[in-house]
Amino acid sequence: MMTWFFLLLLVAAAVAAGLWGYRAYVTGDASIGLNLGTWFAPRPEPRLAISEQATLDSRRKLVLVRRDDVEHLIMTGGPVDVVIETGITVAKPEPAVGEAPAQAASAPVFTRQPRSFGQAVNE
Repeated sequence: MMTWFFLLLLVAAAVAAGLWGYRAYVTGDASIGLNLGTWFAPRPEPRLAISEQATLDSRRKLVLVRRDDVEHLIMTGGPVDVVIETGITVAKPEPAVGEAPAQAASAPVFTRQPRSFGQAVNE
């Protein structure tokens, strides 16, 4: 009986160590703190993203990389990766003063009235 309990304890410790190792690898945080707020907190907004990319030929690509609110145009895949343009600001559209945002009225998707529960198809 004690042997099975010891084996169960050993397996539970191995699972806990594996989960801790996975968390340390993924997040880079090796602390053992049991603060559940950090485990279930929303992820921060990503600062780095690829806005667009275009293929020039079989080897080279143009990549528009966004960091915070600045974009950089980079050509990759040749003998040397080249930064073509840097510091492109991302324009955010601002509504004109005194104008309310326009609400476009969309056409209904379904033209017939919905059936109630239990109503036949052809009634």
